[in-house]
Amino acid sequence: MNTSGLNPKGRAVLVKPYEPAIDKGAIYIPDTIKANMQTVEQRAIVIAIGPMCWKEEDVPRAIIGEHVLISAYAGYMATGVKDKEQYRFVNDRDIFAGIEE
Repeated sequence: MNTSGLNPKGRAVLVKPYEPAIDKGAIYIPDTIKANMQTVEQRAIVIAIGPMCWKEEDVPRAIIGEHVLISAYAGYMATGVKDKEQYRFVNDRDIFAGIEE
């Protein structure tokens, strides 16, 4: 469910970057570094899809709620106006794989 207050238009897809679960014994990364890494992070959850996404394809590349891989450095980082969480707008073609958990 999109609680961000951000609604993608055209071919834009709103995703939320995430990090996979970290096992015990892993290296701690400070929050300031994590914020900068979200631009590079390629794992994301699809939050909302613009109305023009994948119109020429037989099957959509992603659905809302799906965990996906996106192109590094693609898109625009944005803060949700309602929930103040970090999101990223990417082009529909920047999604290139689904992730099976």
